[in-house]
Amino acid sequence: MTGDIFNLSQYDFKIPQDLIAQEPANPRDSCRLLVLDRKDSSLNTRIFRDIVDYLREGDVLILNNTKVIRAKLKANRSSGAKLEILLLEEKKKGVWEALVKPGKRARVGETINFSGGDYKAKIIDKTASGSRILDFRPLDVGDFIKKIGKVPLPHYIKKGVKDPDDYQTIYAKREGAVAAPTAGLHFTPELIKKIEEKGVKILYVTLHCSLATFRPVKCEDIRDHLIESERVEVTSLVAKTINQAKKNQQRIIAVGTTAIRSLESAVSSKRGFWAKAFSGPTNLYITPGYKFKVVDALITNFHTPSSTNLVLVSAFAKPSLIRQSYTYAKDEKFRFYSFGDAMLIV
Repeated sequence: MTGDIFNLSQYDFKIPQDLIAQEPANPRDSCRLLVLDRKDSSLNTRIFRDIVDYLREGDVLILNNTKVIRAKLKANRSSGAKLEILLLEEKKKGVWEALVKPGKRARVGETINFSGGDYKAKIIDKTASGSRILDFRPLDVGDFIKKIGKVPLPHYIKKGVKDPDDYQTIYAKREGAVAAPTAGLHFTPELIKKIEEKGVKILYVTLHCSLATFRPVKCEDIRDHLIESERVEVTSLVAKTINQAKKNQQRIIAVGTTAIRSLESAVSSKRGFWAKAFSGPTNLYITPGYKFKVVDALITNFHTPSSTNLVLVSAFAKPSLIRQSYTYAKDEKFRFYSFGDAMLIV
Protein backbone atom coordinates (compact mmCIF):
# COMPACT_ATOMS: atom_id res chain seq x y z
CA MET A 1 0.00 0.00 0.00
CA THR A 2 2.30 2.71 -1.29
CA GLY A 3 2.01 5.32 -4.02
CA ASP A 4 -1.36 6.47 -5.35
CA ILE A 5 -3.80 6.03 -2.46
CA PHE A 6 -6.70 5.56 -4.89
CA ASN A 7 -5.06 2.76 -6.89
CA LEU A 8 -6.47 -0.68 -6.09
CA SER A 9 -3.00 -2.22 -6.00
CA GLN A 10 -2.28 -0.24 -2.84
CA TYR A 11 -4.93 -2.27 -0.97
CA ASP A 12 -3.69 -5.69 -2.02
CA PHE A 13 -1.43 -7.72 0.24
CA LYS A 14 -0.67 -11.30 1.18
CA ILE A 15 -1.58 -12.84 4.52
CA PRO A 16 -0.03 -16.24 5.32
CA GLN A 17 -2.65 -18.96 5.62
CA ASP A 18 -1.52 -19.81 9.15
CA LEU A 19 -2.43 -16.29 10.31
CA ILE A 20 -6.05 -16.56 9.14
CA ALA A 21 -8.01 -17.40 12.29
CA GLN A 22 -10.21 -20.50 11.99
CA GLU A 23 -11.95 -20.20 15.35
CA PRO A 24 -12.65 -17.48 17.90
CA ALA A 25 -10.45 -16.84 20.90
CA ASN A 26 -11.63 -18.47 24.10
CA PRO A 27 -12.62 -16.51 26.07
CA ARG A 28 -13.53 -13.99 23.42
CA ASP A 29 -11.87 -11.02 25.11
CA SER A 30 -8.53 -12.86 25.40
CA CYS A 31 -7.56 -12.10 21.79
CA ARG A 32 -4.82 -9.57 21.12
CA LEU A 33 -5.46 -5.87 20.57
CA LEU A 34 -3.26 -3.62 18.44
CA VAL A 35 -3.60 0.01 19.53
CA LEU A 36 -2.82 2.61 16.85
CA ASP A 37 -2.52 6.21 18.05
CA ARG A 38 -2.95 8.54 15.09
CA LYS A 39 -1.38 11.48 16.90
CA ASP A 40 2.09 9.95 17.25
CA SER A 41 1.76 6.91 14.91
CA SER A 42 2.60 4.60 17.84
CA LEU A 43 1.64 0.94 17.94
CA ASN A 44 1.09 -1.03 21.16
CA THR A 45 0.10 -4.64 21.71
CA ARG A 46 -2.43 -5.39 24.43
CA ILE A 47 -5.13 -7.96 25.22
CA PHE A 48 -8.65 -7.05 24.08
CA ARG A 49 -10.06 -6.84 27.59
CA ASP A 50 -7.52 -4.02 28.16
CA ILE A 51 -9.77 -1.87 25.94
CA VAL A 52 -11.20 -0.58 29.24
CA ASP A 53 -7.90 1.26 29.85
CA TYR A 54 -8.42 3.31 26.69
CA LEU A 55 -11.99 4.32 27.44
CA ARG A 56 -12.98 7.37 29.44
CA GLU A 57 -15.96 8.32 31.53
CA GLY A 58 -18.45 10.03 29.22
CA ASP A 59 -17.37 8.15 26.08
CA VAL A 60 -20.19 6.74 23.95
CA LEU A 61 -19.57 3.24 22.60
CA ILE A 62 -21.71 2.29 19.60
CA LEU A 63 -22.35 -1.40 18.81
CA ASN A 64 -24.19 -2.99 15.88
CA ASN A 65 -26.88 -5.34 17.23
CA THR A 66 -27.71 -7.09 13.96
CA LYS A 67 -28.14 -10.86 14.16
CA VAL A 68 -26.92 -13.35 11.56
CA ILE A 69 -29.65 -15.53 10.11
CA ARG A 70 -29.17 -19.14 8.98
CA ALA A 71 -29.05 -17.99 5.39
CA LYS A 72 -27.14 -20.89 3.78
CA LEU A 73 -29.43 -23.49 2.19
CA LYS A 74 -29.26 -26.50 -0.12
CA ALA A 75 -31.82 -27.05 -2.85
CA ASN A 76 -32.54 -29.13 -5.93
CA ARG A 77 -34.04 -28.42 -9.31
CA SER A 78 -36.86 -30.69 -10.50
CA SER A 79 -34.19 -32.57 -12.49
CA GLY A 80 -32.36 -33.35 -9.26
CA ALA A 81 -29.45 -30.99 -9.97
CA LYS A 82 -28.08 -29.55 -6.75
CA LEU A 83 -28.06 -25.83 -5.91
CA GLU A 84 -26.51 -23.79 -3.12
CA ILE A 85 -28.55 -20.83 -1.90
CA LEU A 86 -27.47 -17.84 0.16
CA LEU A 87 -30.33 -15.59 1.22
CA LEU A 88 -29.35 -11.91 1.04
CA GLU A 89 -32.32 -9.69 1.82
CA GLU A 90 -36.08 -9.97 2.28
CA LYS A 91 -37.62 -7.68 -0.33
CA LYS A 92 -41.13 -8.14 1.01
CA LYS A 93 -42.85 -10.75 3.13
CA GLY A 94 -41.85 -14.15 1.78
CA VAL A 95 -39.84 -12.79 -1.17
CA TRP A 96 -36.04 -12.84 -0.91
CA GLU A 97 -33.05 -11.87 -2.97
CA ALA A 98 -30.52 -14.71 -2.98
CA LEU A 99 -27.29 -15.90 -4.52
CA VAL A 100 -27.76 -19.20 -6.30
CA LYS A 101 -24.87 -21.46 -7.38
CA PRO A 102 -24.46 -22.58 -10.06
CA GLY A 103 -26.34 -19.60 -11.45
CA LYS A 104 -26.75 -21.06 -14.92
CA ARG A 105 -29.06 -23.72 -13.51
CA ALA A 106 -31.31 -21.25 -11.71
CA ARG A 107 -33.79 -20.17 -14.36
CA VAL A 108 -36.54 -17.63 -13.89
CA GLY A 109 -39.92 -19.34 -13.72
CA GLU A 110 -38.83 -22.66 -12.26
CA THR A 111 -39.57 -24.02 -8.80
CA ILE A 112 -36.79 -25.38 -6.62
CA ASN A 113 -37.09 -27.80 -3.71
CA PHE A 114 -35.22 -27.58 -0.43
CA SER A 115 -33.76 -30.44 1.56
CA GLY A 116 -35.22 -31.27 4.95
CA GLY A 117 -38.93 -31.15 4.25
CA ASP A 118 -41.65 -30.10 1.82
CA TYR A 119 -40.17 -26.65 1.22
CA LYS A 120 -40.31 -24.91 -2.14
CA ALA A 121 -39.63 -21.55 -3.75
CA LYS A 122 -40.19 -20.13 -7.22
CA ILE A 123 -37.51 -18.12 -9.01
CA ILE A 124 -39.42 -15.06 -10.15
CA ASP A 125 -36.68 -12.69 -11.30
CA LYS A 126 -32.98 -12.08 -11.86
CA THR A 127 -31.13 -8.93 -10.76
CA ALA A 128 -28.51 -6.95 -12.65
CA SER A 129 -25.80 -8.37 -10.37
CA GLY A 130 -26.86 -11.94 -11.13
CA SER A 131 -28.68 -12.81 -7.92
CA ARG A 132 -32.17 -14.31 -7.99
CA ILE A 133 -35.49 -13.29 -6.47
CA LEU A 134 -37.14 -16.23 -4.74
CA ASP A 135 -40.83 -16.35 -3.80
CA PHE A 136 -41.32 -18.64 -0.79
CA ARG A 137 -44.95 -17.74 -0.13
CA PRO A 138 -46.92 -19.01 1.75
CA LEU A 139 -43.93 -20.56 3.56
CA ASP A 140 -42.82 -18.99 6.87
CA VAL A 141 -39.19 -18.35 5.87
CA GLY A 142 -38.04 -17.45 9.38
CA ASP A 143 -39.21 -20.77 10.79
CA PHE A 144 -37.97 -22.67 7.73
CA ILE A 145 -34.36 -21.40 7.87
CA LYS A 146 -34.14 -22.01 11.62
CA LYS A 147 -34.95 -25.66 10.92
CA ILE A 148 -32.69 -26.39 7.97
CA GLY A 149 -30.48 -23.36 7.33
CA LYS A 150 -26.78 -23.12 8.14
CA VAL A 151 -24.68 -20.20 9.39
CA PRO A 152 -23.04 -18.55 6.33
CA LEU A 153 -19.36 -18.38 7.31
CA PRO A 154 -16.79 -16.49 5.22
CA HIS A 155 -15.02 -18.65 2.62
CA TYR A 156 -11.66 -18.40 4.41
CA ILE A 157 -13.00 -20.16 7.52
CA LYS A 158 -12.52 -23.79 6.56
CA LYS A 159 -13.31 -25.57 9.84
CA GLY A 160 -16.90 -24.48 10.36
CA VAL A 161 -18.05 -23.71 13.90
CA LYS A 162 -18.84 -26.01 16.81
CA ASP A 163 -21.59 -23.68 17.99
CA PRO A 164 -23.50 -21.34 15.61
CA ASP A 165 -23.36 -18.69 18.33
CA ASP A 166 -19.60 -18.49 17.85
CA TYR A 167 -20.34 -16.37 14.76
CA GLN A 168 -22.74 -14.10 16.65
CA THR A 169 -22.09 -11.17 18.97
CA ILE A 170 -23.33 -11.60 22.53
CA TYR A 171 -25.68 -8.64 22.01
CA ALA A 172 -27.08 -9.74 18.63
CA LYS A 173 -30.77 -8.98 18.66
CA ARG A 174 -32.26 -7.94 15.34
CA GLU A 175 -32.28 -10.68 12.72
CA GLY A 176 -31.34 -9.83 9.15
CA ALA A 177 -27.58 -10.11 8.58
CA VAL A 178 -25.82 -12.70 6.44
CA ALA A 179 -22.44 -11.82 7.94
CA ALA A 180 -21.49 -10.92 11.49
CA PRO A 181 -20.22 -7.46 12.51
CA THR A 182 -16.99 -9.15 13.54
CA ALA A 183 -15.40 -6.35 15.59
CA GLY A 184 -18.11 -7.06 18.15
CA LEU A 185 -17.25 -10.74 18.51
CA HIS A 186 -14.57 -9.91 21.11
CA PHE A 187 -16.98 -8.60 23.76
CA THR A 188 -18.09 -10.70 26.72
CA PRO A 189 -20.83 -9.92 29.27
CA GLU A 190 -18.14 -9.32 31.89
CA LEU A 191 -16.30 -6.86 29.67
CA ILE A 192 -19.50 -4.98 28.83
CA LYS A 193 -20.17 -4.65 32.56
CA LYS A 194 -16.67 -3.26 33.25
CA ILE A 195 -17.05 -0.73 30.45
CA GLU A 196 -20.37 0.47 31.83
CA GLU A 197 -18.93 0.67 35.35
CA LYS A 198 -16.29 3.04 34.01
CA GLY A 199 -19.02 5.50 33.03
CA VAL A 200 -19.08 4.71 29.31
CA LYS A 201 -22.50 4.83 27.65
CA ILE A 202 -23.21 1.81 25.43
CA LEU A 203 -25.76 2.23 22.67
CA TYR A 204 -26.81 0.19 19.65
CA VAL A 205 -27.42 0.82 15.97
CA THR A 206 -28.50 -1.75 13.40
CA LEU A 207 -26.89 -2.41 10.05
CA HIS A 208 -27.82 -5.73 8.50
CA CYS A 209 -24.52 -6.83 7.00
CA SER A 210 -24.94 -8.20 3.50
CA LEU A 211 -22.42 -9.25 0.90
CA ALA A 212 -22.20 -5.59 -0.14
CA THR A 213 -19.77 -4.79 2.65
CA PHE A 214 -17.60 -7.75 1.79
CA ARG A 215 -17.56 -7.72 -2.00
CA PRO A 216 -13.98 -6.95 -3.08
CA VAL A 217 -13.20 -3.71 -4.87
CA LYS A 218 -12.25 -4.52 -8.47
CA CYS A 219 -12.03 -1.05 -10.04
CA GLU A 220 -8.48 0.11 -10.65
CA ASP A 221 -9.46 3.47 -9.13
CA ILE A 222 -11.10 2.50 -5.83
CA ARG A 223 -13.37 5.55 -6.01
CA ASP A 224 -15.18 3.98 -8.98
CA HIS A 225 -16.45 1.07 -6.88
CA LEU A 226 -20.20 1.02 -6.21
CA ILE A 227 -21.32 -0.46 -2.91
CA GLU A 228 -24.78 -1.99 -2.72
CA SER A 229 -27.30 -0.71 -0.19
CA GLU A 230 -27.71 -2.17 3.27
CA ARG A 231 -30.47 -1.47 5.79
CA VAL A 232 -29.59 0.83 8.69
CA GLU A 233 -31.39 2.11 11.75
CA VAL A 234 -30.09 4.83 14.06
CA THR A 235 -32.69 5.73 16.67
CA SER A 236 -33.53 9.18 17.99
CA LEU A 237 -32.09 8.14 21.39
CA VAL A 238 -28.73 7.31 19.80
CA ALA A 239 -28.71 10.57 17.84
CA LYS A 240 -29.67 12.63 20.90
CA THR A 241 -26.97 10.98 23.04
CA ILE A 242 -24.33 11.53 20.36
CA ASN A 243 -25.22 15.19 19.98
CA GLN A 244 -25.06 15.80 23.72
CA ALA A 245 -21.73 13.96 24.00
CA LYS A 246 -20.21 15.95 21.14
CA LYS A 247 -21.35 19.21 22.75
CA ASN A 248 -19.57 18.06 25.91
CA GLN A 249 -16.46 17.22 23.86
CA GLN A 250 -16.80 13.53 24.67
CA ARG A 251 -15.80 10.82 22.23
CA ILE A 252 -17.96 8.64 19.99
CA ILE A 253 -16.34 5.23 19.54
CA ALA A 254 -17.66 2.93 16.83
CA VAL A 255 -17.29 -0.84 17.14
CA GLY A 256 -16.73 -2.03 13.60
CA THR A 257 -16.93 -0.61 10.11
CA THR A 258 -20.68 -1.27 10.03
CA ALA A 259 -21.21 0.92 13.10
CA ILE A 260 -19.09 3.70 11.61
CA ARG A 261 -21.03 3.57 8.32
CA SER A 262 -24.32 3.62 10.22
CA LEU A 263 -23.35 6.72 12.19
CA GLU A 264 -21.83 8.56 9.24
CA SER A 265 -25.01 7.80 7.27
CA ALA A 266 -27.02 9.57 9.98
CA VAL A 267 -25.16 12.90 9.81
CA SER A 268 -27.32 15.93 10.57
CA SER A 269 -27.26 19.03 8.38
CA LYS A 270 -28.47 21.26 11.24
CA ARG A 271 -25.92 23.53 12.85
CA GLY A 272 -24.90 22.31 16.31
CA PHE A 273 -26.12 18.75 15.66
CA TRP A 274 -23.90 15.90 14.57
CA ALA A 275 -26.41 13.08 14.12
CA LYS A 276 -30.08 12.56 13.44
CA ALA A 277 -32.41 9.56 13.57
CA PHE A 278 -32.14 7.55 10.38
CA SER A 279 -33.89 4.44 9.08
CA GLY A 280 -33.40 3.21 5.56
CA PRO A 281 -30.82 2.05 3.04
CA THR A 282 -27.25 3.28 2.94
CA ASN A 283 -24.65 2.78 0.24
CA LEU A 284 -22.11 5.06 1.90
CA TYR A 285 -18.65 4.11 0.66
CA ILE A 286 -15.84 5.76 2.60
CA THR A 287 -12.48 6.28 0.88
CA PRO A 288 -9.36 8.26 1.86
CA GLY A 289 -10.09 11.97 2.00
CA TYR A 290 -13.51 11.49 3.62
CA LYS A 291 -14.14 13.89 6.52
CA PHE A 292 -15.60 11.97 9.46
CA LYS A 293 -18.37 13.96 11.13
CA VAL A 294 -19.43 11.74 14.04
CA VAL A 295 -16.89 9.07 14.96
CA ASP A 296 -13.75 9.84 16.97
CA ALA A 297 -12.27 6.37 17.52
CA LEU A 298 -12.75 2.93 16.00
CA ILE A 299 -12.52 -0.66 17.19
CA THR A 300 -12.10 -2.98 14.22
CA ASN A 301 -10.62 -6.25 13.00
CA PHE A 302 -7.91 -6.90 10.42
CA HIS A 303 -9.57 -6.91 7.02
CA THR A 304 -9.24 -8.80 3.79
CA PRO A 305 -7.26 -7.27 0.92
CA SER A 306 -9.04 -5.07 -1.63
CA SER A 307 -12.10 -4.79 0.62
CA THR A 308 -14.26 -1.75 1.29
CA ASN A 309 -13.54 -2.31 4.99
CA LEU A 310 -9.80 -1.97 4.44
CA VAL A 311 -10.39 1.17 2.38
CA LEU A 312 -12.56 2.59 5.19
CA VAL A 313 -9.98 2.05 7.95
CA SER A 314 -7.34 3.53 5.65
CA ALA A 315 -9.54 6.62 5.41
CA PHE A 316 -10.03 6.74 9.19
CA ALA A 317 -6.32 6.58 9.95
CA LYS A 318 -4.42 7.07 6.73
CA PRO A 319 -3.14 4.52 4.24
CA SER A 320 0.47 4.74 5.40
CA LEU A 321 -0.50 4.12 9.05
CA ILE A 322 -2.68 1.15 8.14
CA ARG A 323 0.14 -0.26 6.02
CA GLN A 324 2.49 0.15 8.98
CA SER A 325 -0.04 -1.48 11.32
CA TYR A 326 -0.69 -4.48 9.09
CA THR A 327 3.03 -5.06 8.55
CA TYR A 328 3.54 -4.96 12.32
CA ALA A 329 0.60 -7.33 12.85
CA LYS A 330 2.00 -9.84 10.36
CA ASP A 331 5.47 -9.68 11.89
CA GLU A 332 4.02 -10.18 15.38
CA LYS A 333 1.82 -13.08 14.22
CA PHE A 334 -1.54 -11.47 14.93
CA ARG A 335 -4.56 -13.50 13.84
CA PHE A 336 -6.44 -12.03 10.87
CA TYR A 337 -10.03 -11.63 9.63
CA SER A 338 -13.40 -12.51 11.21
CA PHE A 339 -12.22 -14.69 14.11
CA GLY A 340 -8.90 -12.88 14.40
CA ASP A 341 -7.46 -10.24 16.66
CA ALA A 342 -8.64 -6.66 17.01
CA MET A 343 -7.38 -3.13 16.47
CA LEU A 344 -8.18 0.12 18.26
CA ILE A 345 -7.60 3.33 16.30
CA VAL A 346 -7.62 6.46 18.47
